[in-house]
Amino acid sequence: MRRGLALWNPFGELEKVKAEFDNLVQNLVPSVYASGSMIPAIDIYETDKDVVIKVEIPGIKKEDLDISVKDSALYIKGEKKEEKEENTEAIHKVERVYGTFERVITLPQNVKAQEAKAEYKDGILEIRLPKKEESQSTKININ
Repeated sequence: MRRGLALWNPFGELEKVKAEFDNLVQNLVPSVYASGSMIPAIDIYETDKDVVIKVEIPGIKKEDLDISVKDSALYIKGEKKEEKEENTEAIHKVERVYGTFERVITLPQNVKAQEAKAEYKDGILEIRLPKKEESQSTKININ
């Protein structure tokens, strides 16, 4: 077996360090925080009958949410309003994020967007989009 010299790539080492740093930051920083803006975490899955989207948005009132479908995309917009405290002269730490957010989710072609239903409970917004019935194929015999 013949072995050759391996060339050292200093940029490859930098990429490894960057990947490790990105992984560390992802695990340490809450999912709703990124550059001071809200980015709610979402889950998307399918059942036999629906495409289901769950959005984690605690502390937001349902009247501060706007959900719409346009051009095969689901738009979820909202605002988490800052609570006004009377005694704020000795603030020690503020980590909660306030402000507006918007998530745009591309929908599969097989959903009935006009029949979507949404429910908001315990800080979780659940949107269900019924699937269209799949077209059935029929075999055609050749005479």
